Amino acid sequence: MKLPIVLQLSVACLGLLLGPVVIAQSPQPNVLFLFADDQCFETIRALGHTDIETPNLDRLVRRGTTFTHAYNMGSWSGAVCVASRTMLITGRTVWRAHAIYNTTDKERQAGVLWPQLMAQAGYRTYFTGKWHIQTDAEKCFDVARHIRPGMPKTVPQSYNRPLTGQPDPWSPSDLSIGGFWEGGKHWSEVVADDTVEYLREAKQAGKPFFIYAAFNAPHDPRQAPKEYLDQYPLSRIAVPKNFLPAYPHANAIGCAHNSRDENLAPMPRTELAVKTHRREYYALITHLDAQIGRILAALEQTGQAGNTWIFFTADHGLAVGHHGLFGKQNMYDHSLRVPFIVNGPGVKAGVRDVSPIYLQDAMATALDLAGAPRPVHVEFQSLRPLLRGEQSPAARPAIYGGYLGLQRAIIHDGWKLIAYPKAKVLRLYHLAADPGEANDLSAAPPHAKRKAELFQRLLGLQRELEDKLDLAAAFPNE
Repeated sequence: MKLPIVLQLSVACLGLLLGPVVIAQSPQPNVLFLFADDQCFETIRALGHTDIETPNLDRLVRRGTTFTHAYNMGSWSGAVCVASRTMLITGRTVWRAHAIYNTTDKERQAGVLWPQLMAQAGYRTYFTGKWHIQTDAEKCFDVARHIRPGMPKTVPQSYNRPLTGQPDPWSPSDLSIGGFWEGGKHWSEVVADDTVEYLREAKQAGKPFFIYAAFNAPHDPRQAPKEYLDQYPLSRIAVPKNFLPAYPHANAIGCAHNSRDENLAPMPRTELAVKTHRREYYALITHLDAQIGRILAALEQTGQAGNTWIFFTADHGLAVGHHGLFGKQNMYDHSLRVPFIVNGPGVKAGVRDVSPIYLQDAMATALDLAGAPRPVHVEFQSLRPLLRGEQSPAARPAIYGGYLGLQRAIIHDGWKLIAYPKAKVLRLYHLAADPGEANDLSAAPPHAKRKAELFQRLLGLQRELEDKLDLAAAFPNE
């Protein structure tokens, strides 16, 4: 029926004042959260850092927005994944997450964990894979299957290898060793199987879905089918440009050779060892990518792709030979920084957003998409404004990093300051000019003022985040 002319003019004038009038909101979108373990930001071919095969992740990059500078805040534990995942599920920053870590089940009982908040907003929630949180996943999600521990079981021969001139005792494709092969099917394939099944179930559920699919890959033991390993002969593998035989402050920063991650390869580091481990890392990532392809195909086949937001990220990165290090227990970008890709209705395709964010912003973003209020305890921020090209608190002016009482870092305005209080060492890198963090400028007189300014900013972030480590006492002259 045609409106009276006066009402037509009133609506038109209102449109001029307020912009297009939204008649009705679209239904709540689905949320598919794909989570890798130990995957460094540089391990996606489309991002141009590494000669690696990731066709399905490349497709997500092309059709969505990639946050190229997404970070984990660090850890109170050598198992950095524990801290990262606790922050993600509880919404709390690193030291406040630490404070409630042992009582996470009380958070569940209060109904304030991420999947519970999504359920309260009207979602049916699904989980599969690596949990590593101090509460029962089956009590947090409507459906949870194949709940995995922090890492697959491994064997002694997977460590301190390969040794130059000696046979390698480890075979990543040997099904008899267990690890990722325990149970008869590779764990990445099981996560994909579960997720494909969930997508079919969700189609019939009558509710929007929230799927948290947490792969253990590419965490060690880095096992993949032989056909994936065959894609990466050693001749194809490049040694990182910032390769070192040994990191000079390793013992003082908690990265001694006898620590678990660092003991995967011999000391001093050799090019053979680095290439061998990177080969296995890339093969496991390519195998993981194939499983993501299966999930994306099922999303399309079930007719749910058009109303589904997809997030792909990882809990932290990994060194695998950068700086003479192998683990994630350090403040370099290869270990703090992760891939972070968003696809969804209206998301701009092929965008590379350089805004510094935390990977745990995924939680606040999902709540925003669900139309759920962000509880006061959730300290991370929604990325939706950034995805619309607007300003957002999620784009942090400075990024904080911390590991135990042994390392701290701040990233600000294209620079990074790393502090080692036990070693009484500061390291300064101009990331914009030196992305590999190979040239320490901390002793260069022209940069003394910047170093001092960054140090004071770091102290400010410590106060804000309730970090009780006394850096001022360790560096009284700064």
